[in-house]
Amino acid sequence: MRLSTKGRYAVTAMLDLALNSGRGPVTLADISVNQGISLSYLEQLFAALRAKQLVRGIRGPGGGYYLGKGSDEISIADIICAVDEWVEFTRCGGRENCRGGERCLTHSLWDQLSDEIFTFLSEISLADLVERGQRTTPRQDERVAPRRPLPEEGKQRAA
Repeated sequence: MRLSTKGRYAVTAMLDLALNSGRGPVTLADISVNQGISLSYLEQLFAALRAKQLVRGIRGPGGGYYLGKGSDEISIADIICAVDEWVEFTRCGGRENCRGGERCLTHSLWDQLSDEIFTFLSEISLADLVERGQRTTPRQDERVAPRRPLPEEGKQRAA
């Protein structure tokens, strides 16, 4: 899986939105400040997220964004796919022409790895990430920046 900045930022922005959506619409300017992501980049990401109905916007003063579905209904894979980023480990991009027009010996291995990562990310919802963040947040009345999962968490999940 080659997850680009675009996919990472989309997940981060959606998590910020999920963490703060109980307070009314969240502006892209707020997300930009909270997460250190440029406003123009967020506008591009949210256009794609809006097209896939993962967010909905309210225009005008007091406007901003809400999640388009419940946080338990939006997987990390949904977000990454919405911004046209996907995980492909094969050198050929899945076309099976890795080695001079032929399928390489390790094609199945890399193809299966891509599938495993997609499955893993499909099973993690925004609600799951919010829950993780709240367990580590000392005060609920402040806007919360998402935390990065610890390496041990990934190992426990895989076990």
